[in-house]
Amino acid sequence: MARASLGFVIGLTMIAGCGAAFAQASTPLPSQAPVPEQMPFNIPIGRSIDLAKAKELAGAAETEAAKRHWKMAISIVDPSGELVYFEKMDDTQFASIQIAQAKARTAARFRRPTSAFYDAIETGHPSIAVIDPTLVGIPGGLPLVENGKLIGGIGCSGGASVQDAVICKAGADKLQ
Repeated sequence: MARASLGFVIGLTMIAGCGAAFAQASTPLPSQAPVPEQMPFNIPIGRSIDLAKAKELAGAAETEAAKRHWKMAISIVDPSGELVYFEKMDDTQFASIQIAQAKARTAARFRRPTSAFYDAIETGHPSIAVIDPTLVGIPGGLPLVENGKLIGGIGCSGGASVQDAVICKAGADKLQ
């Protein structure tokens, strides 16, 4: 009986030692990361994009997609992520309808390109994906900034995410 108890104590000690070694080898918690001096992606919120401007940006995105023979769904949202304008080019995959809207919403609500979330996930921060169940962490969504203020977001879907990003940039560049 004493041998069994001694074996149990030795086993527990070994398990505890392995746990301590694992804890020391794990990555640091976000609370241990350096604290930035500036607020990231601190874009002031401006007046919402209007329908005429939304159609103009979507038109620029559609023109670029047509030039490249890419079929795209294009969404324009206001700063809160609510839909202002949407179009789907003929023969675009149906899944892209919701994806384009989700990319635009993510870009507007978080005031940053959706590729920022992709980069964070790819560099070892998968917890980003659980911030918001509607967050989209792939390229193809951009905040729309006019005169230094957030007026909405644009999201594109239909191709590879890098293709989606090219089309969104063509629309967003119309603001400049």
